[in-house]
Amino acid sequence: MDAPREVTMSGMSGLADAHRRSQHEYSYRLPTPPRIVVPPPTLTTDMPSLAIGSNGAEEVDMSFLKELDLEDIVQKNTLVEWAYERRRQAQMILPWLYLGPMVAARDKAFLEREGITMVLGILSKANSMAGAVQAAKTVCLDVATIEAPNYYDLVARFPQTTSIINTHVARLRQATLEKNGQSTLGKVLVFCESGNEKSAAVVAAYLMDTLGNFDHVKAMQVCQAQRFCVNFDDSIKNILRSHWDIMLARRSVASLASPQQNIPLNGHDQNGTYLHPVHAPTQKRSIDQTRDDEDLAMDDGMDESDALRFAGRDVTPFRDS
Repeated sequence: MDAPREVTMSGMSGLADAHRRSQHEYSYRLPTPPRIVVPPPTLTTDMPSLAIGSNGAEEVDMSFLKELDLEDIVQKNTLVEWAYERRRQAQMILPWLYLGPMVAARDKAFLEREGITMVLGILSKANSMAGAVQAAKTVCLDVATIEAPNYYDLVARFPQTTSIINTHVARLRQATLEKNGQSTLGKVLVFCESGNEKSAAVVAAYLMDTLGNFDHVKAMQVCQAQRFCVNFDDSIKNILRSHWDIMLARRSVASLASPQQNIPLNGHDQNGTYLHPVHAPTQKRSIDQTRDDEDLAMDDGMDESDALRFAGRDVTPFRDS
C-alpha cells in the first residue's frame, strides 16, 4: 500500500496563488475601444445593395441620382482581377466617384480617358502634392483640396467633402442640361499620397452620407471591394464609426422636425433608422371637467370589504383625556 502523499503548506499556497492569478489578471496598458471587425471581400460574399438615400440635412438636391442603377457597380471578382500594380491606379467606387493615389491625379491621359471633371485632394499640409494639383487643373473643370494633418481632423471635414462632391456633380448636370438639353454626370477623383488612407476614409464617409442604410462597416467593405489595397486601421475605423453615430443623431433630429412626413407604418425611415413617434402633449383638464369623475364621487359610507376588515377595531387616532 502506497504511503499517503503529504501536501505541504507551501504547495497549497502555490495552488491558491495560481488560482487567484488566473481569476484576477491585470493589464497596465491604456484602455482602448473594442476592435471593429470589417469582413474582407471574398468570392462568395454578397456585397450590400446600393441605393441612394438621404441624410436629412442636404444642401444640394441630389434626387436625380436615384435614377441610376447601382446594383452592378461593385465588382464581385475583385480578388481574382486585382494585381499589385493596380495600387498606382484609381478605381471607380460609384459612377461619379473615383478613389486613387496622387499618381493617378497627375496622369492626364487617365483623367481625359475616364472623363474626370474634378479632383479632390486630401493634403497632409498646405501646398503638398502641388504637382498633381497643377496637372489636374489643365484637364479638369474644378480642383479642390482639403488640409487634414491627421486622421482626427477628418471628422469635422467629412460634411465639407461630401458637399464639395455633390455640389460639383449637381452643378455640372444642371449646366449641361441647360446648354445641350442632355445632362452629363460629373466624375470626381478623391486622392491622397497613397490613395489608401485619408482619401479612402473620405470616400467611405461619402458612401454613408449618400447611400441609404449604409453604416461604417458596409462603407469600408465597398471601398475594399473596389480598391483592395485600402488600409483602414483602428484609428480610421473608430473615426468612421463616430461619423456614423453623428449621422444617426442628425437623422433623428431631422425626423422629429417633421414626424408626419418621415415616420412610415413600419417605424423606420428610408435609411433604415428607427424613428420614435412624437405624440402631441395632452392638455390638462379643468376643474369643471373633473367633477363628474367616478373617482371623486365620495360619500360618508364604507365599502363592505373595508367594513369587514375594520370590524371590532378602534380606529380613533387620539382621545381627549
